[in-house]
Amino acid sequence: MSNQVPEDGTLLPLMEDFYTIQGEGYHTGKAAYFIRLGGCDVGCHWCDVKESWDANLHPLTAADEIVENAKRHPAKTVVITGGEPLIYNLDYLTRALKAAGIQTFIETSGAYPLSGFWDWICLSPKKFKGPRPDVLNAAGELKVIIFNKSDFQWAEEHAKFVGKNCKLYLQPEWSKASEMTPLIVEYVKENPHWEISLQTHKYLNIP
Repeated sequence: MSNQVPEDGTLLPLMEDFYTIQGEGYHTGKAAYFIRLGGCDVGCHWCDVKESWDANLHPLTAADEIVENAKRHPAKTVVITGGEPLIYNLDYLTRALKAAGIQTFIETSGAYPLSGFWDWICLSPKKFKGPRPDVLNAAGELKVIIFNKSDFQWAEEHAKFVGKNCKLYLQPEWSKASEMTPLIVEYVKENPHWEISLQTHKYLNIP
């Protein structure tokens, strides 16, 4: 983790930001500007952005500059992801985005206290460092990655703690998709309170 990030969130370790199509979960298919922050200690062995883990590898960038970049694009929706974005205080960044008329979405493991002002919270909990109750309570979407058969029961355990209107998604881990997808299909048919999320951006070959 970087020791240089100010507590007020006016500077953040920006790994990358790009305009694309949301590929997963409830907002699949929508244009959005992605802001990927560096820094994560959750340590998923199947993570496809391990280069995001060390915050010191990514330049501290003014939150105001990030907002100005977001404002240049037609879609007024931003997805803040990581790494693990809730390592940082996101109040300043999200307040500025909302003042600019931009919707704020987050994708988080829920392992850190909730900060920021959000139109949508996608919680994707990880076994390696579990989610906090405040994030479980606030989530609009629970998206569980299915890497092996035991993950179905783990998903159900977390579904007990989200709000009754929270959307529930099961998503095959990309490297195990051919093995896990048929199991997810059958599980959702038997348990229709869940829906299937796919990483459609990988099928579309976009970021």
